[in-house]
Order: sequence, then C-alpha cells, then structure tokens
Amino acid sequence: MPEVMLVAVGGAIGSTARYLVSVWAAARFGAEFPYGTLIVNIVGCFIIGAFMTMATERLSLSPYWRLFITVGFVGGMTTFSSFSYETIHLLQEADMLRAFYNVGLNILVGFSATWLGIGVARLF
Repeated sequence: MPEVMLVAVGGAIGSTARYLVSVWAAARFGAEFPYGTLIVNIVGCFIIGAFMTMATERLSLSPYWRLFITVGFVGGMTTFSSFSYETIHLLQEADMLRAFYNVGLNILVGFSATWLGIGVARLF
C-alpha cells in the first residue's frame, strides 16, 4: 500500500507541474505549437536519466524513491499521450511542418536530454 501512495503523490505533483508548465509556455510562446508538452517531455527525460543513473550506479536508495520519482512524478509530468494527440491534431490540420518539428524535437532532444542526464549524474 505505501507503494501506491508514493506513486499517487508523485503523480499528483508531476501532473500539477505539467499543467503549470503548459500554462506558462502557452502564455510565453503562444499556443500554436505544443511547447509545454515539449518542455515537460525533455525535462522528464533528463530527470529520469539522471535519477536512475544516480539510483543504480551511485546511491543506495530505497525502491520507494524510485517509485515516487520515476513512476509517480516523472510519469505524472511527462505527456506522451498528449504528444501523440497533439501531433495527430497537427497532421489533421495539414500542418505537416509543425507535426514534423513536434515529433523530431521530442524524440531527438528528449533522447539527448536523457543521455545528458545520465552523463551529469555520472559526474557525481
């Protein structure tokens, strides 16, 4: 039961963070492109890369922390389902260039952020 509570609390925090970032990004950059989703996906990729590297290679952390951070917080914050829907929506609107950018940036920059997170975690 503590596992479920950790995931739920982490997910609530992550979901709230996702919402706040999306609102901020739309106000800052406009709503024509899903910048908020891109930002949280990149940040989430970095966090999971850094945290899991630290948790498995550097620190002796309780499995509860892994559940709270990776399954709960990062799982609640990252938005692959939103990414998929927004990309399909761009395609349905015949906005091929923005759809291409959305897929390319999320994948390339997301993978790069995960790799960077792993590298940063290994410095410590």
